[in-house]
Amino acid sequence: MHVKFWGVRGSTPTPQRENLRYGGNTSCVEVRINGSLFILDCGTGFRILGKHLSELSHANHQPVEAHVFISHFHWDHIQGIPFFRPLYENHGNTFYFHSSSRNRSLQNAIEGQMSDPYFPVDMSEMAARRQFFGIEEGRMEFDNCTIETMWLHHPQGCLGFRITTPEGVLVYATDNEPGHDLFDKNVRKLAEGADVLIYDAQYLPEEYQASRIGWGHSHWREAVSVAMESGAKELVLFHHDPDHTDACIDSIVKHAAEYFPKVRAAYEGLEVQL
Repeated sequence: MHVKFWGVRGSTPTPQRENLRYGGNTSCVEVRINGSLFILDCGTGFRILGKHLSELSHANHQPVEAHVFISHFHWDHIQGIPFFRPLYENHGNTFYFHSSSRNRSLQNAIEGQMSDPYFPVDMSEMAARRQFFGIEEGRMEFDNCTIETMWLHHPQGCLGFRITTPEGVLVYATDNEPGHDLFDKNVRKLAEGADVLIYDAQYLPEEYQASRIGWGHSHWREAVSVAMESGAKELVLFHHDPDHTDACIDSIVKHAAEYFPKVRAAYEGLEVQL
């Protein structure tokens, strides 16, 4: 299993100079398993990934095929979709979108995002083959892996994903707020024994306590607790706050490592091999 981060920021893109080392694009993670491509979330990092996939496709004369999993429909997790180049190319590209339809379907969410007056073209411009699948909590079997989903604690809901292969277990649990008994148990069950846990660490603990309770996100101290209590082997802090500079994130990693040594912060271009 090969994992690459294309967007690691939360809430909104942050193209400021002081954020460049970790990156300012919003959530998008590429996972490759024995030749199959899986994509977790479609924030603005999805645009950069699309450019890369398009160039590979043209060079290799092979269409792009991927399963795309959307944790939820907040803008920072879907706003890259209208800018994803392979969706507009008629080269046999095929995308299978998986998301909850608890509030509305992903297709309707994209159509709304691209409708007048918000965007100059609509989905009819997308030439690639697209299929949409509704998912809830449960398990999906693929040729090379199993993907399990569980609900996290976030306004309007958010799905966490556990990807299991013979090589290892990856857990993607972004946008989760601590303090709810059911969801606190959910995220620890989802992360149990994971080789790599990607977890929401948007706030500083003091920021969260002062003015962010109820906003749907976690902090680095809770991330460490989840990793330790679930037996995860490595923790990757994710969904960085727009106001957290590179220096701030460096400090977060330093403090977190005092409690859980195998921790790092996600940055654009980070690659992890399981």
